[in-house]
Parts: sequence; structure tokens; C-alpha cells
Amino acid sequence: MSCEINPHILRYIEMVESGEIRACEEQRLLAAHVRRCFETEGIHTDAAQLEHYLGLAKYFPFDQVFPWQEFFFGLHLCTYRADGMPRWPDAFALIGRGAGKDGTIALESVALMSPHNGIKNYNVDICANNEDQAMRPVEDVIDMMESPANLRKMRKHFYWTKEMVASRQTKSVLKGHTNSPKGKDGLRSGAVIFNEIHQYENYANINVFTTGLGKKKHPRRTYFTTNGIVRGGPLDDMLEKSGRILRGETPDNGLLPFICKLDGKEEVDDPENWQKSNPSLPFLPILMEETRKEYIEWKSNPEQLTDFMTKRMNLPEANREIAVTEWANIEATKRELPGLDGWTCTLGVDFVKVGDFASTNLHFREGETRYDINHSWLCLKSADLPRIKAPWRQWAEEGHLTVVDDVEIHPDLLCEWIVTMGQRYNISKLALDNYRYALLSNSLRQIGFDAKDRKNVKLVQPSDIMKVVPVIDSCFNNRNFVWGDNPPLRWATNNTMKVRSGKTAGSDTGNYYYAKIEGRSRKTDPFMALAASMTIEDELGTGYIPDVPDLGFIIG
Repeated sequence: MSCEINPHILRYIEMVESGEIRACEEQRLLAAHVRRCFETEGIHTDAAQLEHYLGLAKYFPFDQVFPWQEFFFGLHLCTYRADGMPRWPDAFALIGRGAGKDGTIALESVALMSPHNGIKNYNVDICANNEDQAMRPVEDVIDMMESPANLRKMRKHFYWTKEMVASRQTKSVLKGHTNSPKGKDGLRSGAVIFNEIHQYENYANINVFTTGLGKKKHPRRTYFTTNGIVRGGPLDDMLEKSGRILRGETPDNGLLPFICKLDGKEEVDDPENWQKSNPSLPFLPILMEETRKEYIEWKSNPEQLTDFMTKRMNLPEANREIAVTEWANIEATKRELPGLDGWTCTLGVDFVKVGDFASTNLHFREGETRYDINHSWLCLKSADLPRIKAPWRQWAEEGHLTVVDDVEIHPDLLCEWIVTMGQRYNISKLALDNYRYALLSNSLRQIGFDAKDRKNVKLVQPSDIMKVVPVIDSCFNNRNFVWGDNPPLRWATNNTMKVRSGKTAGSDTGNYYYAKIEGRSRKTDPFMALAASMTIEDELGTGYIPDVPDLGFIIG
């Protein structure tokens, strides 16, 4: 069944395999994946179509079409199954800033609109978070067509305005769109190209843009982006899915995962490694020099100039004054929890506003490893609800979050959850903010938790949080946190910043406390519940106690 690989595709594979270009692990895995597909699936590349598509580049002000672009176009646009359907109709490309992303989008758009695609009315919609990102590739196409060398010929085949380009032969239309949902349900796209998906916090607009697919033959989705600072959204989902595909853990289902990044932060000091994140770099000496300048500036002030690592090298690095930890450390918490029934744990509660958000956290320890079970409640009457861009409805469906359709989150709701958990786990002690204890004290007392009489409630002071910050830092740095599949907790952690105690007063104590990065749209409650549970971590020692004593829960 083995099929010959087109030379344009094979050239890049061999460059990766031989080390002619330095490539990250994901690129090496992709090269092996593509080889396997050609060996086992009976797929083929339409060589004539690919040559026509690449030939369109002569009309653009490109110095050349780079090997990675030939590889990408060949697989995504021109490789087909035996039944004639595209083998990789969907593509995800994470490439460093300056690689030629907008030009690639422009060339792909013209190719799909052209007669060489062979499909009439094959509209191409470029979608982005803002008008500039959506329109830049469209403007690149218009500029190409209006250049003196091309104008006469292009007028024979296309017509255009400031907002759109249309093919006279295929009647295909190219447009740019922002996130406004108005009019998107009526799209009849052949292809949807998303530019800079790292800015999307949820799938609302992505879903709106893709509703028109399937009305035309050979529908395609393409996602182009650098890395970014929005975590827990579509970009991270795409990265996770791509990783599973490349490691052979799941079928690709038509998705081509083209990921370019450093393999580790330590690689940044060797300029030869920079091409791992930007495969165009070896062919662009001016860009190489600009990247070198940015690197020198970043080395002098890495905490402030985080864009260099995030955008150029595709390794997110948040401002250390702000971030609790790097996103890679947060992402590393997504490991399967062991069976914890009967284990001893502490309980942290964050319940700042009864009409907003509340969270609880069960905290377990085994040696240096910490396991956490986190749950939250969201009040539908919250004034902040329209500002929360996280996919909270999906989280509710998955059981991570309870939506409360009432004027407030009643303390009994949290206590009911605590009682249920207490039937499975040995909750040794509860910790919550000293100033919020009054909101919960009566309900907690009814289920056996009391600060005065039973002394199994710790009232957390700011100094307690300061003491636990270094422990939390160590757990993140050493990848000792295991949270299972809990997106609200990861989201909340990324919403939290560390602030130096006493800094504003001019006296730096060397201690830190936690605060919100943004006060109303980026909730921190799940993380603060975890932090509270860790202020009483000494209750756990270095391991778990399997026996479950009677805590005096009132059940029923």
C-alpha cells in the first residue's frame, strides 16, 4: 500500500530527519507520522495541483516559498485519500513571529479561490480576534493584485474592494471577519482560516465561524498562531490534541499538527536553535539579526520582555512579578489522580462573595506529591458573569462546576458537597479566610466543623498565605501537583498573580501574597481554595492515613 511521497513534501521530511535544519521534537514526530501515513493508507498528493498553487507565489513579494510551506501546502491542500477526500482538511500551525504567517494565509487563500482547486463558490473566510489580524492577509492579497506588474492580469481573473476579493472564474470570495457574531451564521465557507487563535478564551466565536462549513465540497479549517498568554482555551486544547496525535495516542482525524517551538528554555542561548520555533529563519538574515537584538534585550530584562520567549520562541513565559508559575508547570498538573478513597486530606474553602463565585479544595499528600480535588460554584446572578470568558457552561456539564440559579450561593450548598466528600475521604481540618468565616460558620457547625469547640477549622490570615507561597512555588517547579482533569483550577491559577509584600510602601519583605490579575473577569477562587488547604498541610505529615475516624458529620 506504500505510496510515493511528493518531492516537495519529502524534501522537508528529509531536512528534519537528517538534521539539515534543527527541528523540535514535534517536527520530528510529525515527519515520522507523515511517512507512516503514506506507507499504510494509500493516500496520494495531486502533484499538478501543488505545482499550480506554489506557482502562484511568483505574484507575491516573497523571496521564496520556504521548505516548510511546501510541506504544509502539499499535505493540507493537495493530499487526498483513495475516495478523493482531503487527507488533512484541518491544519494547526504554531510558528514563531516573523515566519511569514500572514503571507502563508494570503497564498493559501488565493490558491483555494483559484480554478486549480476545481470547486466553484469556494469562499475563504479569515477570522481573527480583531480587525487588523483578520484583514492583514486580505490586504496582502489586494496589494499583490494592485502591484503594477500584476494589475492587468489580475483584473482579468479577480475583482476586489477594500474589504473583499472575488474570483471571476470560480465566484469564490475572500473576506476577513472579526469576532462579532453578527452575520456569521449565514456564512457559506469553503475554508475558514483562523489567525492568532492564542487570543481566543473559548470556542464561542470559533463555533460561529465554522457553522457554514460542509455546504461546499472539501471543507477546510486552518489555525495559524504564535503562542500567547491566554491559557486553558482553544490554543491549549489544540496543543494537547496535537501532542496526543504525534505520540500516536489518538488518530489524527484529519488534523495536521505543525508545531514549531524550542524543546526547552535552556536552548535559547544557542542561536542555531531559534529555527526550531521559526523554520523560515535560516532563509531570512534580516529577521535573524532582529531576533538576535531582541535576544540581547531579553537577557538583560527577562521578567519584563516576555514576548521574546512567548512569540519568537513559542515558549510562554509570564512576567514573574505577575504569574504564579509558568503555564507549562500548570499544564503539567493534568495527570490522572490515583484512587484516593479513605485517604486523609485537608479542605480549603474560598467564599468571598455569596452572589458570585465559591470554591472548595481537598488536598492530599504522598511524599512530595500533592493531589487536589477542586470544585466550584457560579451564581448566575453574578454581575461579573458577562465578563467571564471561560467556558463555564462546558465545565458545568463536565461536573467541575455547579451553576446556581439563585440570588446567591447558599453556604449549605458547599456544606452538602463537603458532607458527600467526607463519606469518601478523611477530612482532617478545614481552612478558610478569617474574614469570611462568619458567612459559613453556622452551616459548617452543623456538619461538624467549628473553630472554637472542635478546633478543626483554621482561620487563615494573610501571613499564613505568605508562608505557603514558597511551598506552592516548589510544588510547581518540581511538577509535584497532580490535579487530574480540572480546567477551572488551571484557569484560576493562571488568573492569579504574586505580589511582593511591602513593595508599595517601599519596604520589600521578601514575602509574597496572592492577588487577582484582573478583578472581575478572571476569577481566582479555585486557586485560593487550594492555597487555603495548603496552609494546614502539616496535618497530613508526609503521607496518608487510611483509617477514617468519625468526624461527627450530620448526614441526611
